[in-house]
Amino acid sequence: MTEGPSLLRFIDPPSLPKPRGYTHVVEVAGPCRTVYIAGQVGLDAAGKLAGAPGDFRAQATQAFENLKAALGAVGAGFEHVVKINTYFIDAAAHFAAYLEIRDRYVNIAQPPASTLVQVSRLAFDTLLFEIEAVAALPA
Repeated sequence: MTEGPSLLRFIDPPSLPKPRGYTHVVEVAGPCRTVYIAGQVGLDAAGKLAGAPGDFRAQATQAFENLKAALGAVGAGFEHVVKINTYFIDAAAHFAAYLEIRDRYVNIAQPPASTLVQVSRLAFDTLLFEIEAVAALPA
């Protein structure tokens, strides 16, 4: 168990397949605040799409920057994130780029629990990626 704002334990049971870039179980113990962050996409504060149309890297980076700003609004950082859900229009085409971008933000030694889903469409036709998160902070 690591100590910090709350007590977190990252567990990969040996009876489950070894995960690549995520943790199977993240346990939060002790008094804490749970923060749920809505899906963040590749739009900047002015509502403009990051990068050229179809630029997955620009959209994913902007989505992570938006998530960083949302975490900052409650005094949190990526070290407090215990679960992320990601939504892709084309996971196979963009998974490697996603991992590269994500690894700049999360603790890769103890990554959050994670779910990746491929969907047929997001809120706008130009969007390629969306990420939402759950964070645990001190009470």
